[in-house]
Amino acid sequence: MLDLDGTLCVLGNPLLDGPKLWALSAGRKKLTSSGTGGLTQTEAMLRFCAAHGITADIELLPSSQVETALDRLAAGDVHYRFVLDMSDLDQPAA
Repeated sequence: MLDLDGTLCVLGNPLLDGPKLWALSAGRKKLTSSGTGGLTQTEAMLRFCAAHGITADIELLPSSQVETALDRLAAGDVHYRFVLDMSDLDQPAA
């Protein structure tokens, strides 16, 4: 499934039935992996990001615009991650 010089990156639990080594060697393919880490590592990473001002690029939308977000996802009109602000769920409908 990988193109020439493609990379397969496995995150989290390893594949139960992984790729055959020959399939990776033909076409100069690469295999990388990374465990997700545990709570301690996640907390350390978040502290590091906070201390160094590292953030994610997002587009924040109110939850009432979930259909707009889905339409834009389908159209490929998303440049960053969508984050839905759920705080408007307890507001009465206008």
